[in-house]
Amino acid sequence: MFTGIIEDLGTIKKLVKEGSNLHITIGSSIASELKIDQSVAHNGVCLTIVAKQDNDYTVTAIQETLDKSSLGDLKVGDKVNLERAMILGARLDGHIVQGHVDQTANCTSVTEKDGSWFYTFEYNPSFSNITIEKGSITVNGVSLTVVNSKLNEFSVAIIPYTYEHTTFHSIKVGDKVNLEFDVIGKYVKRLNELRF
Repeated sequence: MFTGIIEDLGTIKKLVKEGSNLHITIGSSIASELKIDQSVAHNGVCLTIVAKQDNDYTVTAIQETLDKSSLGDLKVGDKVNLERAMILGARLDGHIVQGHVDQTANCTSVTEKDGSWFYTFEYNPSFSNITIEKGSITVNGVSLTVVNSKLNEFSVAIIPYTYEHTTFHSIKVGDKVNLEFDVIGKYVKRLNELRF
């Protein structure tokens, strides 16, 4: 379980394909504090640490993860948002994030306005995921508030701190991002479907 509050920006050091799996080695300032078998969210995707050395660690993404996320598009040198699992009893500063990406979206607009940035993302509505105005959404692992919610599109407002300390400063029109829709909203939607 995660909160969507990013702890560090990791750097992709190595990508190794093995069958349909992708082994991803990441350099990070939090690597020395991590342990093998620990869960870390990478651009919102929960992956288990399988190897560790000094300031680098390695995780493995299976084919299903690569199919449902943007991790398969990573290149050596790319930055990724990192968050360790939350500690029970600590503050929940973002919202409840599982680290299970629901689908990807494409950035369709980036607009700077009075020191903040507005990003608009379009996603495939056939997966039946929804957003609501002022509801929660996770974009590349970052807990955000939805503005301008539409059937297959939404926007988020990014403050300077988030812009500088996450991968948002490198997201441009046409880029693919990972989305995790609000888990409570998903349960409510499913319960409504079962009632009818």
